[in-house]
Amino acid sequence: MALLDINGVRLWVETEGPGDAPALVFVHEFGGDHRSWHGQVDHFKNRFRCVTYSARGYPPSDVPYDEDAFGQDIATADLLGLLDALKIDQAHLVGLSMGAYTCLRFVMAYPDRVISAVAASGGSGSFPETRNGFLAETRALADHIIAENSLDLPGFASSATRIQLKLKNPDAWREFADHFAEHSPMGSAYTLRRVQAGRPSLYDFADALGAVTTPVLLMIGDEDEPCIDTNIFLKRTMPSAGLLMFPKTGHLINLEDPGAFNAAIENFHRDVADDRWPLRDGATTGTSAYLSQEDT
Repeated sequence: MALLDINGVRLWVETEGPGDAPALVFVHEFGGDHRSWHGQVDHFKNRFRCVTYSARGYPPSDVPYDEDAFGQDIATADLLGLLDALKIDQAHLVGLSMGAYTCLRFVMAYPDRVISAVAASGGSGSFPETRNGFLAETRALADHIIAENSLDLPGFASSATRIQLKLKNPDAWREFADHFAEHSPMGSAYTLRRVQAGRPSLYDFADALGAVTTPVLLMIGDEDEPCIDTNIFLKRTMPSAGLLMFPKTGHLINLEDPGAFNAAIENFHRDVADDRWPLRDGATTGTSAYLSQEDT
């Protein structure tokens, strides 16, 4: 574990597993940090060089005082800088929510650096019908945090897409809530303003997403309402993507059911290694329940 100088800030980075093993890099969500992935690192560290890090704005990483030091393009550049600093030529990526968005943007920008990517619970704020509401809510929350200089937000950890963790595993939910409360109010607010509310909708990248050939596994909980429609769009748009939906599950998939989450990644990696993750065949894209594409 160390603080590494990356793009003008120091990022807290932890690695576990054999140094010569394939790299598996985890990118956390807005409410999490490098600690969010312990259930995955413990599972994969015997076969992968597991890398976790806290994004800028998330202690023990630096929290820049300049709001302009935050943004989605910067977050994507930080992931590239991390791989370069660790001398990782190619990696498997796993991202949750904010981290899933970063992984998708990274795959589009640097496909030669990615072996495979898992994008779980991604897409909040992208769906056109609810985008304006998401942006307004996100900016209002950032303003509130700045005004109060506090992350005392009782409703956040118990929101409609996170309460599932509390119902399934109160101890894991309490750990999540406690970790969130330890974050920097300023770092969180600037992340909300410049990353969450500043990033384009994934729908804006339809052409670039359609050109991706890197194997991608999309994961979604069937009770994660803000993300469901966007992941269906991603599945239909990306010929390299598969979509896995977890029943009775919210936003924090890796914490709600780490066993199933880890198994899904293992199966995905196995299919990629065995060359059993093909691009989608055009014959499967028709809408008729009775006729082939040629017949329609």
